[in-house]
Amino acid sequence: MSESLVLVGQQGAVRTLTLNRPKALNSFTQAMHVELLAELKAAAADSGVRCLVLTGAGRGFCAGQDLADEGAAPAPEGLPPTDLSLLIARHYRPLCEQLRAMPMPVIAAVNGVAAGAGANIALCCDLVVACESASFIQAFTKIGLLPDSGGTWLLPRLVGRQRALGLALLGDKLSAHDAEAMGLIWRALPDAGFEISVAEMANKLAAMPVKALIATRNAIDAAQHLSFEESLALEAQTQKQLGSAHDYLEGVSAFMAKRAPVFTDR
Repeated sequence: MSESLVLVGQQGAVRTLTLNRPKALNSFTQAMHVELLAELKAAAADSGVRCLVLTGAGRGFCAGQDLADEGAAPAPEGLPPTDLSLLIARHYRPLCEQLRAMPMPVIAAVNGVAAGAGANIALCCDLVVACESASFIQAFTKIGLLPDSGGTWLLPRLVGRQRALGLALLGDKLSAHDAEAMGLIWRALPDAGFEISVAEMANKLAAMPVKALIATRNAIDAAQHLSFEESLALEAQTQKQLGSAHDYLEGVSAFMAKRAPVFTDR
């Protein structure tokens, strides 16, 4: 049997999914899409998973789409052109939507190049951390395309219109430190000890009130489309729900007793 295209690891309440086509810089095939989406759904359904880490095997995170794979390869001369919208509808859109809807915080641990769809799939995660040697490339215009996998929505919201256009139009390589400086990612971390740093962050999140973390993510995302007054109303409504949950009672009890809380909601 061939090795899985997505490796699954679990340490405590942290599950790690590793894209596993290292010789191809973990570029996407339809088969890898199928495996990854299935593993994301399995993690979402498992109450024992309180934080998810997405990373890549070898020296890259993900180089985007494998252009030789069926569904992306240009059609031979004389045949109808390849319809890339079908590939997006079948695989990329479900993947991006699933990442944005996971019931636990998701960390993209970018261990090398993240290019094209690989870069934007990382940005679909809640927190993006990258080793100092990693890079991000909006490589789409280099092959006559535009940023997909949520790129046109994510980039201007993360870094503003001018920087989004600069990244998307020019397609230049962006270092991890520059990505952090412009707010594209959360942190650029030293290569030495990168996996340990990611594990520490993931374990910290897993021990926190996960239900409140997801409510925070959802409220921040929703606020991009709401007025200030509407955001205040959403905060109050969500606070009402969280205030009746176990983790609020546990958090207050632990605070008053000067002990470490044990959060269990998800």
